[in-house]
Amino acid sequence: MFVANPERTLSTIRAFLFDLDGVITPTAEVHRRAWAALFTAEFDSRGAAPYTEADYFEHLDGKPRFDGVRDVLASRGVVLPEGSPEDAPELETVAGLGNRKNVHFARLLDSEGVAAYPGSLELLEECTRREIDAAIVTSSRNGKRVLTAAGLNNRFEVIVDGVHSAALGLPGKPAPDTYLRAALELGIPSAECAVVEDALSGVAAGAAGDFGLVIGVDRGVGTQALVESGADLVVTDLAELIPPLRTAHSTTETEV
Repeated sequence: MFVANPERTLSTIRAFLFDLDGVITPTAEVHRRAWAALFTAEFDSRGAAPYTEADYFEHLDGKPRFDGVRDVLASRGVVLPEGSPEDAPELETVAGLGNRKNVHFARLLDSEGVAAYPGSLELLEECTRREIDAAIVTSSRNGKRVLTAAGLNNRFEVIVDGVHSAALGLPGKPAPDTYLRAALELGIPSAECAVVEDALSGVAAGAAGDFGLVIGVDRGVGTQALVESGADLVVTDLAELIPPLRTAHSTTETEV
């Protein structure tokens, strides 16, 4: 664990607001592969510079799907019509490409399944023991599908996913609005919530809001980059948070 801001601790935290892909489940890897399948074919057909993993971290990670499509295309000087969210995957529109990516993602998820990170499950169990609330905040429109695949569909009372945030007209990460909405739906002040994110855009969203703590999860983007985006502390596995959580909330432990 790397502590960047020792003045902000878990002692005031009553709820965790978790990103999903790359934080609770390893589906960030599935998303990366789906994006690679989409843009490798798209850029090959256009004779554009090849898609690389750097594109994922710079333009896609943590963002709403259609925003990511638009940003990657712009990096190659490609402009497409926006289309509508209902566009068929075959259409050459921003929405069409986004929906085509979702076809790749669904195929991979259905064929391979997904299991939550063991350390994330351990932290969720610790939260239950200490009556600390937890919510999911994800840009993905597949959030509930992923939770169901991981056997966690009944674990979170509050889920602010891409579908819910679009219905409310909330801007996506790096704006803090989706995290603020989760705190509101939990009924807990944002200053008593911790944002937990692996994406730089998500960490920036946490830093932009009035949250008690911003926790970066380094799944490959790097500790320094997470700290520069606003993380107060960085872990590589959520189980690392259990000892300091026990210390911070030792007087609130309940018997199980």
